[in-house]
Amino acid sequence: MNMDKKSNIFRRMGDYLRDVRGEMKKVTWPSKNDLIKTSIAVLVISLFFGVYLFGVDMIFARIFQHIGGIFR
Repeated sequence: MNMDKKSNIFRRMGDYLRDVRGEMKKVTWPSKNDLIKTSIAVLVISLFFGVYLFGVDMIFARIFQHIGGIFR
């Protein structure tokens, strides 16, 4: 590997990091209030669907237990 390729890699890495820094300046970050609201919404929805899927799983488990009992 010659010296040009090595310096080319470092130049490309530097260009990449400069581009990342420029893009990060364009990001619109949420306010603290927005962050809290969306975090609470995610937690509530996750809890709801967790309980819902647990209930559906329990119902199907009982159904399959009864079906399995019929064929014994």
